[in-house]
Amino acid sequence: MTNDPVCATPLSERDAVAASFYNGRIYLFCSEEHRDLFNADPERYSKNIKAMALKVGVMGAASGNLSAETRAAARNLGKAIGTRGMVMVSGAAPGLPLESALGSQSAGGLSIGISPALSLDEHVHVYHSPVDGFDVLIYTGSGLMGREIVNIRSSDIVVIVGGHSGTLGEFAIAYDEGKLIGILQGTGGITDIVPELVKAIDKETGASLMYDTDASRLIDRMIDYYVNIHFQRPSVFMRNGAAGNHALPG
Repeated sequence: MTNDPVCATPLSERDAVAASFYNGRIYLFCSEEHRDLFNADPERYSKNIKAMALKVGVMGAASGNLSAETRAAARNLGKAIGTRGMVMVSGAAPGLPLESALGSQSAGGLSIGISPALSLDEHVHVYHSPVDGFDVLIYTGSGLMGREIVNIRSSDIVVIVGGHSGTLGEFAIAYDEGKLIGILQGTGGITDIVPELVKAIDKETGASLMYDTDASRLIDRMIDYYVNIHFQRPSVFMRNGAAGNHALPG
């Protein structure tokens, strides 16, 4: 629950008519007129409430043969998230999730890691996972597979970069629960086969998919789509009449 920053009307995604993005945060409105007023002077109206930050989950390979180009793409993805003031969520893993976290931090962003471990000691010594790069670690004690659900459900938007079996599981959860999913093309792994996976799954969930080879452009396109359309159905539990899955152009 939040409030329309123009008139202070209490709102949820179910009630909101329009949305806007400003300084990394999502603002909901009871009318399009109030959204337009906000967009004309966001500095004025954003002071009225502390809106929640938009959270972008980055799901990618933690190990394997990760090229310098793929690592750079993941870091640029994190930087694009941090530059826009959004919160980055990942599985607190080495490899591409860590690269993205470091990229987010380099741009002044907040990086949250969802750990499979029960504690910091287990995170480091049992799962051999990093600490530096994450501003916050959340210890689920759920193991590698269990934390995937927390990763996805804690994210408003999900981006797939590279990826092996664990990332495939995260994609499946995000797809099944109707998330807005970005595919950073050219990073290998499951990103190369997502169109075939969607065709084989052959299931309408309300998920929306967006493909791009440029991290910054992908993030901007996803923000635009989220605030104009997807905010009203952020998961399979709130479809609001969504008509199936959407493979977005570009």
